[in-house]
Amino acid sequence: MPLINRAFQIPDHSCFIFGPRGTGKSTLLRERCIDALLVDLLKPDTLRTYLAWPERLEDLVQANPANPIIIIDEVQKAPQLLSVVHRIIEKKQGKQFILTGSSARKLKRTSANLLGGRALKRTLHPFIAAELKQEFSLQNALQEGMLPLLYREKHPQDILQAYITLYLQEEIQAEGLVRNLEQFSRFLEISTFSHASILSITNIARECAVKRKTVENYIDILEELLLAFRLPVFSKRAQRELVAHPKFYLFDVGVYYALRPKGSLDRPDEIDGAALEGLVAQHLRAWNDYSGAEHTIAYWRTRSGVEVDFVVYGPKGFWAIEVKNSKKISPSDCKSLETFLTDYPTATAILLYRGTERIYQKSVLCIPCEEFLLQLVPNKKIIEDSGK
Repeated sequence: MPLINRAFQIPDHSCFIFGPRGTGKSTLLRERCIDALLVDLLKPDTLRTYLAWPERLEDLVQANPANPIIIIDEVQKAPQLLSVVHRIIEKKQGKQFILTGSSARKLKRTSANLLGGRALKRTLHPFIAAELKQEFSLQNALQEGMLPLLYREKHPQDILQAYITLYLQEEIQAEGLVRNLEQFSRFLEISTFSHASILSITNIARECAVKRKTVENYIDILEELLLAFRLPVFSKRAQRELVAHPKFYLFDVGVYYALRPKGSLDRPDEIDGAALEGLVAQHLRAWNDYSGAEHTIAYWRTRSGVEVDFVVYGPKGFWAIEVKNSKKISPSDCKSLETFLTDYPTATAILLYRGTERIYQKSVLCIPCEEFLLQLVPNKKIIEDSGK
């Protein structure tokens, strides 16, 4: 079975590689750093050893002078190792450390300094369509997500449920991040109604029957575990009054779909619409991070309710992107983009939809969503300039 060539590039400098579990950090490093020394902190005996004697890392490095690369997997489980890593780097012996983690929370809470800027920080995301190429299926992606953990599995939904339970037990409960796991589980479910929507902490707190401060803490936990992210409002040279609250997304559409309640009162088109927008969001984040994180990704919404789902602004271009979960488009679908263009005429307006034709509607380029995702390649423009 052929391996998937990931777009992620490992720096030739000491670095942190963060990413949720299941994104393929360990697999990627095993493929590309065959001769590296490996300290796998997911192994209980290895973890116990380095928790008790972190200085043992120096002994390991000194005993293997022919191995310039040292990988420490899930470094947040033994953050005291960072002081030893820092000391070894300071000796300038040509050693490169690659430190992986599924959370920066514990490192921050234990006052770890992330090596004082001596290590780069990178993020490994779930698969993107351009990595899967002809194996990418938009419909499958919307329900199963893009986690490498699930790739080519026969029962991805069952694995997704087990994945969520694993996080609850090993990352949330075992680390003592919340006092009431049942309460947090309910919050997770309720949070899916905010996926691809403006975040209202007050509404979530009311639905969960908890204090607002508790919800704020829960959202912080999700972000620090890299399981969710927020998009700010694009307000550069704003000419209209804009909303202030960010939009909220879970990091992978499959996780959203597995958590989202589905019943007679839940419209499938509403669930699928949020899933499609979330899939585009996670692709744009991966594209930006793998391209050097030079762009800001935001959304735009006026007080009067005119909204553009994504605004990408940076040295490679300026794009306004609207996502529609429909196979046909009408002139009214482009209204918000046309309004945005009146304020920002230098932007390129793109509408993504579920149809098959690539066409222009006035000044808006309408592209099938699957085609757009497949051609979204890091270090290339989102859309190459073209005539109208």
